[in-house]
Amino acid sequence: MKVDLTKPIPQVTKDLDTGKKTDRKQEGPSFAEQVKNALEVVNDLQVEADRITQQYFAGQVQDLHQVMIAAEKADLALQLTVQIRNKIIEAYKEISRMQI
Repeated sequence: MKVDLTKPIPQVTKDLDTGKKTDRKQEGPSFAEQVKNALEVVNDLQVEADRITQQYFAGQVQDLHQVMIAAEKADLALQLTVQIRNKIIEAYKEISRMQI
């Protein structure tokens, strides 16, 4: 759609609102689904680290390395999740400060 910028702003927005919308086929999961899946993976890593730690204390797992590796995987995943959340919040704040 060609937009004529010489028209007054209300006319331009009216033209955009009545313009023909194109159907976009969604390929792959949505952003919300991707976030949900990523959070489930982080949660699974936390649960697995807790399970292996409990098994170690119960004497079922003898290798301390397995316990530490699982705990570090869970910790790194959580740190990454927090940093991503911080970046999203920072981007939201920056967008909300923009003047329209």
